[in-house]
Parts: sequence; C-alpha cells; structure tokens
Amino acid sequence: MNNNDTPTPGGDPVTQAFFTLHHDLPRQGPGSDATTRHALETAGPLPEHPRVLDAGCGPGRSALLLAEEAGAHVTAVDLHQPYLDSLAAEAARRGLGDRITVVNCSMDQLPVPDHSFDVIWAEGSVYTIGFDVALRAWRRLLAPGGVLVVTEMEWTVPSPAAPVRAYWDAAYPLRTHTANTDAAQAAGYRLHAHRSLPESDWWDEYYTPLTQRMDRADPQHPGMPQALAAHRTEIDMRREHGSDYNYAVYILRPHDHTPDTTEDETMTTWTACSETTEDIPAIRDILLAAFPTALEADIVDALRADPKAWIDGLSMVTATPDGTATGYALLTRCHVDGVPALALAPCAVLPSAQRTGAGSAAIRAALDAARAMGENLVLVLGHADYYPRFGFTPASRFGIRAPFEVPDEAMMAMALDNTRTVPAGTIQYPAAFGV
Repeated sequence: MNNNDTPTPGGDPVTQAFFTLHHDLPRQGPGSDATTRHALETAGPLPEHPRVLDAGCGPGRSALLLAEEAGAHVTAVDLHQPYLDSLAAEAARRGLGDRITVVNCSMDQLPVPDHSFDVIWAEGSVYTIGFDVALRAWRRLLAPGGVLVVTEMEWTVPSPAAPVRAYWDAAYPLRTHTANTDAAQAAGYRLHAHRSLPESDWWDEYYTPLTQRMDRADPQHPGMPQALAAHRTEIDMRREHGSDYNYAVYILRPHDHTPDTTEDETMTTWTACSETTEDIPAIRDILLAAFPTALEADIVDALRADPKAWIDGLSMVTATPDGTATGYALLTRCHVDGVPALALAPCAVLPSAQRTGAGSAAIRAALDAARAMGENLVLVLGHADYYPRFGFTPASRFGIRAPFEVPDEAMMAMALDNTRTVPAGTIQYPAAFGV
C-alpha cells in the first residue's frame, strides 16, 4: 500500500518514522511509468489538454508524466505537504510549473465546481478513503465524457489463504473484481477496461527500494521499530501469498457517457486480457463456435506457431466476470510494401454473446495494446458498417491495396498515431492466411 493523502499528525512517532522510511523513494506504492502510460492510452482519446485531478498524488510521479506526455493541466491533491512541495519543485525544474497545481486537501472533499475534470486519476491512493467513498465523491467532478482511472487492490482467487485474508481484513478489506465492478456500477459508472498490475510493479520501484531503506534505518529512532515491523509484515505477506491478491487498474466512465456499443447491443461488463497458455483451448472453442468451419481456428494456430507473424500481447480475449472466455481479437504482423503493419483477424464472439459488446471490447483492447507497443498501421478486411466505429476507413485513402480483388469499402486501415507516416502499397499477409 502507500501513504498518499495521509496526514502527518504532530507528535506521532510511528507516523513520522513511516514518512522517514518513504522519503524520496521512487514510488509510494506499487506501479510503474509503463502502467501509467498503458492506462493513459486505454483511457483515451482525451482532449488536447485534459483537465486532470490526481487524487492522493504523493510526490507526483503520475502527475508529472500526465503533464509532460499528455499535455494535461493537473490539479495534484494530497494531505502531506512535503510531497506537494517536492512535486512543485520537480514540476518547476522540468518546466511544468504552469501545468501542475498542488492543493493540500482530502481527496474526497475538493472545493471545486461540478464537472471540473476530464480525467480523475488515483494510483495507489484510493484505499485511504475507500473505493466506494471515492467513486461517489468523484462522480460529480467528471465533465461529460470524462473518465476515472483508479487502482484498487482485489482478491485474485476465490479462496485466499487464511493468513492473507486475516491480514487484509484487518488492514483494508479486499473484494473480488466482480464485487468491485458491481460497486462501480452501483455508483454510476460502467467498466471501460480492467488490467492487473504485473508483479514487477510491486518490487522494482517500491518494495525493493523500501527494503533497502529499511535495512539502513536507525532502529533506535522513535517509532521506527513499529514502522519497520509493519512494513516487514506487509512485504512478507506479498512474498508468501502474492498470488492471492493484486492491484488492478480500473478505467471507468459515467453511465451517461456515450456507450461503446450499437443501439442493439446490451450493456455487459467485459474484462479484456492478452491470451495465456491456458486460454488457447477456449480461444479455439470460440472460433469453432463462431465460424462454420475450422479454417479460422486453424489459421490462429498457424499464426501462433509463426514467430515472424505472432506478437505476444496482441491476442486478446474478453471474458465475463466469472471468467468465461467469450470474445476474441487477434493482431499479427503483416507488411505494406515491406513496411511493418498489423492485420486484425480473426475476430469472433460466442454465438450466445453476440451483440453484447464482447467483440468490440476484444478489438479495442487489442488496438490499445498495439498503440502502447508503439505500433501504428492496422489493416482489416471486414464489414464496412462495423469496423468504422473503431476508427477504420477505406485503405484506398492511404494508397493501400489488398493482394486480391476486394470491394473498396471492405478493405480498411487505421493509423494509431496520426502524426506518423503511413506507407502506401500492397499488403503482404502472413503465410498462414494463404494469400
């Protein structure tokens, strides 16, 4: 956990020892710049200079990235003034002083008008007031079309080990992803995306530097023995039972935001993840159920075996809250006159889940992952009344053509980064497609 948005009571030696241990650490909780960037990409598109509230900002690692890379105007809120002073100094050093405003107040009691922010951001801080309290307090602050990005700790197994459940029940009671999603819906949001933090986010810039600081700490310092004991218990719990719980990024939009579905799609919560080895049989089952023959399923198997075509992280599965794999989308390497691009195919949904948004969620997750990897050009051959909702337009507008006869409106392309040049020419598909 971390100490964002935590006050510094005068004369409390344990609290002072806590802040001494955390002073100038790279981070005050699990996370990474890579995770922040991925969440930023997934939350988009955003206004050119989004108004961002960084709630429980701590020393401002996320605030600085959002201001620097997203051009955001950030209101950074925390109750620990030394964190705010550090953030203000670093923002000035980087030339971002006009983009970051620091405010000393509680994250759930901001004295600002309704609809003040395009984005509300809270990495590793929401536990200080509680997930439900935060969602209710922040709902009024989001502008129309706004988005909430928050990390929350949750159980990752149905039956956590007794020691870890007892520990978190006393420290901060955890819920499952399904329960958190239900709570978000009850507070007036819908789930746009969900992603668990990698294990490296716990250690590289948080627990490992913190452990090194603890090894150098003066055990005679007032309050330090208690602070050290509490930290060791938490770190040992992660080492022994880390598979039972994790932080996850929740990207939420108010219910009044235009949904990512067509009028005949029902609203369903979908979790999108890149495939694992365990997902492969379920993916094949989806493809066999969605298409009249095994051709598409066999193509995916062949692509998976082709190192020149397959890109780890771009085979995306959507699942129901109970974990049932339901939708699928795949991006693999192709080329346009020798320049690398991506081919979107196949995309599939279980027949029982058609028009629920499962397919759209898989496609958007795949495109978001590709964008985060720095990919640009994506090509798709498909229905001209479906794929434009994701941003695809006829490939002929880019000077791109298929290596076979196809209606102009069915061969589509999209640039994930409009500032980059898109190659023109003929598409070269992976061998598995047989063209």
